[in-house]
Amino acid sequence: MPFLKVKIGSPVLLAVIMAAAVPSTHAQFAGPAPGNDSGVNHPLKITTDPALLFPPDREPTVGGGDLLTVHIYGSTDYAPTARVSLDGSIALPLAGVVHVQGLTLTQAEHAIAEHLVAGGMYNDPQVSIQVMETPNQIITVTGETRGLAGVVPALGRRRLFDVIAASGGLLPTASHVVTVLRPGQDAPLVIDLGNNPANGSMANVPLFAGDTLVIPRTGVIYALGAFKLQSAIPLVSNSPLTVLQAIAIAGGPNFEGKREETRIIRTEGTRRVEVKVNMSRVIAGKDPDPVLQPDDILYLPTSGIRAAIRAGGIATLMGIAQLSSYITLNH
Repeated sequence: MPFLKVKIGSPVLLAVIMAAAVPSTHAQFAGPAPGNDSGVNHPLKITTDPALLFPPDREPTVGGGDLLTVHIYGSTDYAPTARVSLDGSIALPLAGVVHVQGLTLTQAEHAIAEHLVAGGMYNDPQVSIQVMETPNQIITVTGETRGLAGVVPALGRRRLFDVIAASGGLLPTASHVVTVLRPGQDAPLVIDLGNNPANGSMANVPLFAGDTLVIPRTGVIYALGAFKLQSAIPLVSNSPLTVLQAIAIAGGPNFEGKREETRIIRTEGTRRVEVKVNMSRVIAGKDPDPVLQPDDILYLPTSGIRAAIRAGGIATLMGIAQLSSYITLNH
């Protein structure tokens, strides 16, 4: 078969190379359908109201499941132990059934004393209650902590930092923005722990029995495309991650990467938004170095021509040239 020389810049050769190129993956990131404003993924608003962050101290209250021992001052015969039922009542000798759900210990002592007086057994009993067991005087901790226990006793005055320390401290993957779910309060408390010890007193809010402390995982950045390392890059709490830093962590771009067409793919609500970044200009300091947000995708597209050259080198080009000459001779 005769061999026809074909110039590297031949339109036929370029067409064959483009046909063999890696297809674009732009359509993969279409994201959710636009126009669906369902209100998801909205950032949490930090709570700043002092009345919500620092409410007055609260006395522990009696709840279902508590095991109580009742004493009467000066009496060695009366010391019954009983458990509060699920309906909030407790059955005691000489006093009958007393509803104590939601009462403080002092209020429950008065209620039991009134029932003893009404029963005609005592004139002015001095009642005291000892809590033997309680499933209610606890603070639940969930999320990125080192401890295995999910609850912290809430007896006495507890503060946020105390509870975090009692649960083992924060993991490196823990976010410094935590949430407190409090019974009887519609909106959660959103607290920024910060990284400045001088401002720690503002974040060290009081916690009460029944509160749930949620410590979420910090976000990640995804490096996809023509990087040497495609991976999820965890964010460090209170330390912004820029495009250049993410590129360095991903090992830098490969030869076939189209640096001028780098994109940040970001989810805003239910819509996917693309922000074009010229990596070469950012590296050269000619364009700003954008700060990435949690769940951003830093995508580096692949150049088909460069990918073909890298995959086969000169041998690929010679093979394509021969194929081009064959097509030309047979047409």
